[in-house]
Amino acid sequence: MSVTDTILNAIDELRHTFSDTTVTYVPDDQGGAWVTIEEVPLGPAFTPATSWMAFQITHPYPEADVYPHFVRPDLARVDGAAHGEGFALTSFGPDNVAAMQLSRRSNRLNPAVDTAATKALKVLRWLEQR
Repeated sequence: MSVTDTILNAIDELRHTFSDTTVTYVPDDQGGAWVTIEEVPLGPAFTPATSWMAFQITHPYPEADVYPHFVRPDLARVDGAAHGEGFALTSFGPDNVAAMQLSRRSNRLNPAVDTAATKALKVLRWLEQR
């Protein structure tokens, strides 16, 4: 099954929102896609300072939350402290890529407002505030 037009539009919005980097995708064969934003800032509390960010936009989008998000597996806090709630080492995607999972579910999802791009920005803002 090919990627739906709704999800292709979401990927276009991501490319516009993150225009200073590359946004790629791989179809998930269910109408959705695995998306990777090549370089995003992780905030002052983390090292390295940047990472790729990946996530799956599933076929029921926009009614389905874009969750979870993944970044490089070697993410560490600058102060040496534990990551805390919402972080887990894991792997994801069809290639089982090692990653740090960022669990930030949208409990009050509003499909008109909560797009894949706004969700990625919310996750990055959450990292900045750690």
